Amino acid sequence: MMSKQQFCTGLMYSNSSWTNYWEGTLQRNNLNLGRVSTQLAMYGANYGVSDKLNLLIGLPYVRTQASAGQLAGMQGIQDGSLTVKYMPLEISKGDRTFALYTVGSISTPLTNYVKDYLPLAIGLGSTNVSMRGMIDYQYKRWFATMSSTFIQRSNITLDRNAYFTTTMHYTNEVAMPNAWLHQIRSGYRSSSFIAELLATRFVTAGGFDITRNNMPFPSNRMNSTAIETHLKYYLPGKWSSISLDFNGSTVIAGRNVGKSTMWGFGIFYLFDFSSTTTTSSVSTTTQP
Repeated sequence: MMSKQQFCTGLMYSNSSWTNYWEGTLQRNNLNLGRVSTQLAMYGANYGVSDKLNLLIGLPYVRTQASAGQLAGMQGIQDGSLTVKYMPLEISKGDRTFALYTVGSISTPLTNYVKDYLPLAIGLGSTNVSMRGMIDYQYKRWFATMSSTFIQRSNITLDRNAYFTTTMHYTNEVAMPNAWLHQIRSGYRSSSFIAELLATRFVTAGGFDITRNNMPFPSNRMNSTAIETHLKYYLPGKWSSISLDFNGSTVIAGRNVGKSTMWGFGIFYLFDFSSTTTTSSVSTTTQP
């Protein structure tokens, strides 16, 4: 959580790629695609409305490409997001701290990118409303966090008037399955350094499998299990407002998704407007 009147902003970059993927439950490769890679550059910001309420925004730019075949990659601004994070409960006793969080978020496409071009589309094109519950427990500098997120996804429209899933649909509208995201993370947390290991499970509530030797479709069932690492370091001394992030992950099981490996990093700067306000108030009251 950002404290009241703190504003953290920065840039993140990640690169994920895969050669093997799951066509339904069958793991295979495709020589017409080679290695499929996705690069993401994102601007993010978090403002502390209060010590218990934060507002976050995200603005991603995505680029995709395949190393073989004739399918061209795509690039562009993807889905902007607005998130509200609230901490209704925090209990501290000695070296132990227990906290509950609720997180509500909405994301929507900011450009009219092509959705029906997987696996090289930059997004799925739906407007998503999600709600997450989080439980965090910390003993001294060691912690464990569990969270679950429900994602409600809107229908999308394609640039064609008919399509086939398991039956024929004479429309350009596609009903997207909703999804769940479950996560467990644990590690070390101090005021200047965070190191954690994460297990993430993403599951769609419905959808269908990719048919044999066919392209993926936006409303496919897309399940994945990934193991992730995350490091965050705050620079010392006069540079303490700057933090560096490093991330890595690999998908170890899936259905209709790529067996991807990801690495990424970010740099952030923390502005503390509460100290500015305090200084301004003191200066005003001490004037004759």
